[in-house]
Amino acid sequence: MTTKVSETIQLIKELVEIPSPSGNTNQVITFVEKYLRDVQVEMKRNHKGGLLVTIPGVDNEHHRMLTAHVDTLGAIVKEIKSSGRLTIDLIGGFTFNSIEGEYCQIETISGKTYTGTILMHQTSVHVYKEARKLERNQQNIEVRIDEKVHNAEDVRQLGIEVGDFISFNPRVEITPSGFIKSRHLDDKASVAILLQLIKRISNEKMALPYATHFLISNNEEIGYGGNSNIPSQTVEYLAVDMGAIGDGQSTDEFTVSICAKDSSGPYHYGLRKKLVEIARQNNIDYKVDIYPYYGSDASAAIRAGHDIVHGLIGPGIDASHAFERTHSSSLEHTASLLYYYVQSEMTY
Repeated sequence: MTTKVSETIQLIKELVEIPSPSGNTNQVITFVEKYLRDVQVEMKRNHKGGLLVTIPGVDNEHHRMLTAHVDTLGAIVKEIKSSGRLTIDLIGGFTFNSIEGEYCQIETISGKTYTGTILMHQTSVHVYKEARKLERNQQNIEVRIDEKVHNAEDVRQLGIEVGDFISFNPRVEITPSGFIKSRHLDDKASVAILLQLIKRISNEKMALPYATHFLISNNEEIGYGGNSNIPSQTVEYLAVDMGAIGDGQSTDEFTVSICAKDSSGPYHYGLRKKLVEIARQNNIDYKVDIYPYYGSDASAAIRAGHDIVHGLIGPGIDASHAFERTHSSSLEHTASLLYYYVQSEMTY
């Protein structure tokens, strides 16, 4: 594992340990701002709470934009039950069974936090005969709070109310074999790669061919993180997210995934061909793939009516929207493709 990819993995670890479900991302955006504080780049927050970083280019009439998102899946308190447990409403597209048994954190509107565990109401097989068969859904899944509470009033005395955010314990681990496994690699793995790229551009005093914007988006999981704040001069828009792994997919945990099509339709063919050519010329291992049930900030931008050339790449992430994992080699190939991409000619 190279020093650079090792630094990226450590940065990913820091990012995933910051709770940031969609709708509550100020803490992680503040972390990103501090991380880039000593880098000589223009930074500003948009009204949505995302962060826009701009680096001038040799050509400032034609712009390109790269984006990755810091918001994650999570939940919100829907109901305080008479038992003192919480019913939850999901934030983002995941399944209840993927969070059963997970440790979580509840953040009150005053900023106080409490821990808990997400469980089936009918968890104990010693009490509930149908525990193994019951559906994992909003009716049956609840949060057990790690406080002495016996009823809804006890919970409210803690300051917990409907609308409070719930985040999941990432349980991040880095293995000697080069894997990083954690919740929220979607998309904090790619955020770390972009932050490292911004620093590299600055440190190497790289003259980019075009004005280049980096949007650290904070609403992608709910569909509208990167569909605004796109300067009118923008020609190319590249979402850096994750490659989806499963039956019938070519994406794996060891290469960079280049998306040809997702649920929104095909990505720009010319940009895809250019990304493939860059990979081939620079000995970057890649896979071209289709993600059938997927949307990105780039597809959101197209739907919003922006006249752009759009693309999507990312490291291959196993078990997406659940207990995710990727390998250092996938991170390295993704970072290499982006490094050469920002120095390439524009796709018109």
